[in-house]
Amino acid sequence: MKTKILMVCLGNICRSPLAEGILKSKLDPEKYQVDSCGTSSYHIGSKPDTRSIKVAKEHHIDITDQRAAQFSTGHFDQYHTIYAMDRSNYQNIIKLARNTEDQSKVKLILDELQLNETLDVPDPYYGGERGFEEVFEMLDQACNTIASKLESTT
Repeated sequence: MKTKILMVCLGNICRSPLAEGILKSKLDPEKYQVDSCGTSSYHIGSKPDTRSIKVAKEHHIDITDQRAAQFSTGHFDQYHTIYAMDRSNYQNIIKLARNTEDQSKVKLILDELQLNETLDVPDPYYGGERGFEEVFEMLDQACNTIASKLESTT
């Protein structure tokens, strides 16, 4: 059985598609399934933002086949771990949790870096190109940690 991981941001076109693509690039697809979605319905069915596609491509990761989807309570049954990109989305996910088991699956992705502070992945949507590169670098660090932890337990 594959370990299933879900990356979640607001619209599922900037941060979570990058996180999905980055973590997928670090894990064996035979053992792991990584997906993403958003807490809002703004972009359902849309491709990732062109700037996310561009920064991923610059790092040899192709996310063009992804399509935005919306988070629902059913995701708690499908995924082992759910990573929120920021506290706002974390709270939106927790509000949908049916029980403590659901809640225990939800984590803030940058908490994996154990920096002794809670950090949010900033939404680069309204920023420039540099914002997308900075988000990529943050997510890449977090995904390195996640991949190392996963590989050490299997």
